[in-house]
Amino acid sequence: MILHGGILDYAVTFGAGLLMSFTPCAYPLLPVTVAVVAGANTRGSHLNGFMLSVIYVLGLAVSYSALAAVAVLTGKVFGTIQNNPWVFVVIGNLILFFALVMLDFIPFPMFSVPSPGQRPRGRRALFLMGAASGFVVGPCTAPVLGSLLLYIGSKHNLLFGMSLLFTFAFGLGTSLILAGTFSGFLSVLPKSGQWMNLVKKAAGIVLIIISELMFLRAGSFWI
Repeated sequence: MILHGGILDYAVTFGAGLLMSFTPCAYPLLPVTVAVVAGANTRGSHLNGFMLSVIYVLGLAVSYSALAAVAVLTGKVFGTIQNNPWVFVVIGNLILFFALVMLDFIPFPMFSVPSPGQRPRGRRALFLMGAASGFVVGPCTAPVLGSLLLYIGSKHNLLFGMSLLFTFAFGLGTSLILAGTFSGFLSVLPKSGQWMNLVKKAAGIVLIIISELMFLRAGSFWI
């Protein structure tokens, strides 16, 4: 996941979100989340299921966008030292930490999973559950999300940062929207298995490459 500050960032970020939805701790939550959305879909129609699923993912997107705003505002505070090589050393080590989490060398805390029986009352409750769901899938999204926040903080552009994480959230929630709209979608998805660990490890390797690029950038100041 290598970003360059252009329009293609949105395509790459959406793809990263979609990829994260097929990791071991996010993918098994799909049936649970769909059951929650289905519980709120009292009409039972595809259109209503679609709208409720979008509301759920919108909650997730808003919470991630808020994190982006914090990253941008924090990045502006430290913007005067962005040409300091030690900044790239710190960022490189943070991304390397995220990579080691993805590769299971460093454990990451798990959060409680909502029960399908916990049916939200109204669209507002569904929105709030979506906003909280980002913490539920944290063990899988945190490494990529953290790397994105570091990147966003370096750009000092509030609208760009918030819209980028908004896009990431909808990439993460695409399968949910499809499953919440079409009841048969879950049946066509592949079953959980070793392939999800390969997806996770591939993402970890990409993060290692990015961290190495940060170290090379830092080294260029001393050469």
